[in-house]
Amino acid sequence: MNDKKAAAYRLGFTTLGILAVLTAVEYIVGVYIPNPAVWLIILALVKAGIIVQNFMHIARLWREESH
Repeated sequence: MNDKKAAAYRLGFTTLGILAVLTAVEYIVGVYIPNPAVWLIILALVKAGIIVQNFMHIARLWREESH
């Protein structure tokens, strides 16, 4: 497997792990904290940011193309 493909897999699995941990944190916040709405919104925004950054490649919008 080439280095670029291995790096993509590593990024995918790391992102999966981070999202799984944040989902567990969301569950804990939702169950054990009274009035958790603000914390759940913050966690949802963090998770959305991670997804946009890693899977939608939004950073490429601000980089110059190199062909």
